[in-house]
Amino acid sequence: MRVNFSISPIAASGGVSTLINSIFMLLAGLGVLMTGMKMLSEGLERSAGNGMRKLFGKISNNRFAGIGVGAVGTILVNSSAATTVMVIGFVNAGLMTLFQATSIIMGANIGTTLTGIIIALSAPGFSLSAYMMILVFVGVLMGMISKNDTVKRIGAAITGLGLMFVGLSFMSDAFNSPQISSALTNVFAKVDFPLLLILIGIICTALFQSSAAMTAIMVTMTGAGIIPMGSALFVILGTNIGTCVTAIIASFGASTNAKRTAVIHLLFNSIGTFVFTTFIWIFKDGAVWLLSRMSSSPQMQVALFHVIFNVLTTALLVPFIKPLTKLATVLVREKKDCDDTLKMYYIDDRILHNPPIAVAQALKEVVNMSEMARDNLDRAMKGVLEKNTSEKDKVFKEEEKINFINKGVARYLIKMQSLSLGKSDEKLVGSLHHVISDVERIGDHAENFMEEAEEMAAGGVSFSPDAAAELSEMYKKVRSMFDTAIYVFENRDTGRLKEVSEMENEIDVMKRTLGNNHVERLNSGKCSVESSTYFYALITALERVADHLTNIAFSIRSASGSQLEAMAKIAEENAKKHGMAG
Repeated sequence: MRVNFSISPIAASGGVSTLINSIFMLLAGLGVLMTGMKMLSEGLERSAGNGMRKLFGKISNNRFAGIGVGAVGTILVNSSAATTVMVIGFVNAGLMTLFQATSIIMGANIGTTLTGIIIALSAPGFSLSAYMMILVFVGVLMGMISKNDTVKRIGAAITGLGLMFVGLSFMSDAFNSPQISSALTNVFAKVDFPLLLILIGIICTALFQSSAAMTAIMVTMTGAGIIPMGSALFVILGTNIGTCVTAIIASFGASTNAKRTAVIHLLFNSIGTFVFTTFIWIFKDGAVWLLSRMSSSPQMQVALFHVIFNVLTTALLVPFIKPLTKLATVLVREKKDCDDTLKMYYIDDRILHNPPIAVAQALKEVVNMSEMARDNLDRAMKGVLEKNTSEKDKVFKEEEKINFINKGVARYLIKMQSLSLGKSDEKLVGSLHHVISDVERIGDHAENFMEEAEEMAAGGVSFSPDAAAELSEMYKKVRSMFDTAIYVFENRDTGRLKEVSEMENEIDVMKRTLGNNHVERLNSGKCSVESSTYFYALITALERVADHLTNIAFSIRSASGSQLEAMAKIAEENAKKHGMAG
């Protein structure tokens, strides 16, 4: 039998035009889908930021609580990748153990399945499908009418959700095109080898960096009858491995434990995929039949399989969380690290996915930096009072760390200012710029103290017993003020600001008194002229440290009304005392 493949020019032209239009519609639909998912995820992250901050604050070593936190957190931000990357950031900052991270990742994998269920429910044939796209209009209207930041963020999330279904509608129409449908149906009819289908799922998910997006595509394709259910299941299995790529990329340059967290994510999904692949490969017809009993909709069957995979894999591996962490420890070896390594302790760019948590971590980093400056001041002052410069190298190395953290926090704060922050967080971020400057200057004073201790030792200069006792007493007051200022700053305790102000006044008076006392000792010959230069330099520096501590404590006040005037008055008084010098 001879087949004639000749097509008229007009028909060919029309067919090519229709095919191109369908391809463009498919690509446009995919673009709108991805944009919608991004808007939904970002809107939810910003809206649920404080909830996420409280949620992650309840992390414990209870594996089931961790799974719950991971699932709820992922539902709040609509992205298991975002949750996993955030967890890697917490592990990198030392705020979460590998055990805790593992249980949260398991929960995140369960939480991400909700997107597939919503998409399946909104597919043609379900009552939700007629209403989902109108959400674009509702969300945009909320953003235009309301001046409330929270309402605007929720509006953005709703707009994103609506756009997802607009994109799915475009893709569904494209898949229903005879040319596209026929071509893809033929491809999947030939590509029916399980491992190849899994590879397709891995590669596509890695490219999209979203297992939810790939699941949505599979839901749409099965609904259009393009891919057989038996093949779709293997592609879904591949998506669960492909989504690990985002976490692996996020772990680059992170700590050893952060890398282990990414490996655990990969191990979890790989083990689950291996178990399910083996079972479905052998009992594919039975698996397809079982899903058909659970729902008559092919779209819902795909979504349910995604849920079943993650729930059963979690149930299978929950008892083996400790062995998983040990295996990750073996696979990713600990790097030798010394205490002098320059590093950030609490902040991590990965945490920027959730602005409220990022702000909280920045506050912790600044508090840590302040404590480092306080401890370094202790070392340096000890060197002055005890004529002991044995900790000189330690002081200089700690100052180098403080400077490193200062620059790192400054960069982090600039990044945060480009995010959508609440008004209170926005003010806090603004105040932290000034706080880190004050802390850094206190650190400089510690370095100067140790240099002066060295000069005194080299020149054989020493203080009289009375002068040394007065310096020690003044430093005790400054040290007490340091502890109070850090407490006020960390706990945002406005009730103790008056106490800080009174302590600064006492130190101001003490500086003048000590200066007068030293003049009397000079006149009576009890102190040498050589020691005077160092004595005045030290009491002046200690008084300036007190000024910086006052600035740090008063940074917690709202920059408005009488509070702003109070802060301005303090700054003006400090400026009059010292000019522009720090």
